[in-house]
Amino acid sequence: QVQLVESGGGMVQPGGSLRLSCAASGFTLDYYAIGWFRQAPGKQREGVICISSSGGRTYYTDSVKGRFTISRDNAKNTVYLEMNSLKPEDTAIYYCTTDLRYRSCPVRPGGYWGQGTQVTVSS
Repeated sequence: QVQLVESGGGMVQPGGSLRLSCAASGFTLDYYAIGWFRQAPGKQREGVICISSSGGRTYYTDSVKGRFTISRDNAKNTVYLEMNSLKPEDTAIYYCTTDLRYRSCPVRPGGYWGQGTQVTVSS
């Protein structure tokens, strides 16, 4: 059974950092591209960043460049989203996703999603 489980969210002050994890089961994560999306209250879900099976990174949101990065630990079957210099506008539910079809980014629609993890940036 394919499953993605996000963790690591929480409340942090502006300027703080968090590391989100996306643990995969039921498939070998390093064969596929993995993406992180987020959805803020009252807004549409937006792509944040993607990592290909070879480790290439693609940003989908200019506002996170220089602050967020993505990495993968194939031995743990886990992808990480490292978030630094967090801003209130980063507040959202963060989701990881994969289409289980392609090694390259972007992650195509219609794939598998985790349940999300809440990130709140507030003083």
